[in-house]
Amino acid sequence: MADSERIFVQAIRRYCARHDIAVDGRAGGWLIAMHRGETRRFAFGYDIGLNSAIAHRLANDKSATAEALTLQGVACIPHQLFLNPRLGVHVTGPHWRETMMALLAQNPQGIVVKPNEGTSGRSVFKVTTEAELDHAASEVFSMSTGLVISPYVAIEEEVRVVLLDDVPLVVYSKQRGSDWRHNLDAGATPMLLDDGEVRTACAKLAIDAARAIGIVFASIDLVRVDGSWRVLEINSGVMMEALAKLHPELVQATYDAALDRVFSS
Repeated sequence: MADSERIFVQAIRRYCARHDIAVDGRAGGWLIAMHRGETRRFAFGYDIGLNSAIAHRLANDKSATAEALTLQGVACIPHQLFLNPRLGVHVTGPHWRETMMALLAQNPQGIVVKPNEGTSGRSVFKVTTEAELDHAASEVFSMSTGLVISPYVAIEEEVRVVLLDDVPLVVYSKQRGSDWRHNLDAGATPMLLDDGEVRTACAKLAIDAARAIGIVFASIDLVRVDGSWRVLEINSGVMMEALAKLHPELVQATYDAALDRVFSS
């Protein structure tokens, strides 16, 4: 087992070794085939294969997630979609830039611009001026078919809940470093939450969010704004690389439980 392999891949290899499951990793470990008898399962990226196609697509689309949650009355941060103008005016409409500028005017505290799909806080911009908005939109559109804009809010606390079949297996807060974002790749530190009011409230909201889009195995990011918890986003691929450095046994047990579900289905 190579030390350079992602924790996700290592966890799958350990599980499969204990359960006599053959493993064939391709594309640098981004595609993993698991085979036992007549049963063949795949993992791709950080997706272990438990979620339906529609749940996976909803979770990977920030705008669609926010819309689906709103339909079900689940508190969330709004994400308004803007498609890349290179797709043509018949797709984007003629007034997309004016709509962006209107959102900026409606949110004097600033807005956040980021790709509609993607994780780890890459190409995420806090915008307060027209020039910053044009720059952010240009950067995101250069590598994405769509971007989303959400109001910038003062996040008092951020918590991630990893759920399997409505059971919160992992709940931790993200302690922000020098960056304004709470992304683990941006230097935030994961800290497990003990049983208590915050953990209970976050687990309940995460379960409501998972049920709203019909997702089975996911990590759900929640933020506390003005004292109230809201869903920020849902991740169909469950990545726990940073957490594994501090709590490797918990991470392995979580992936083990998910893989048990994979091979029992």
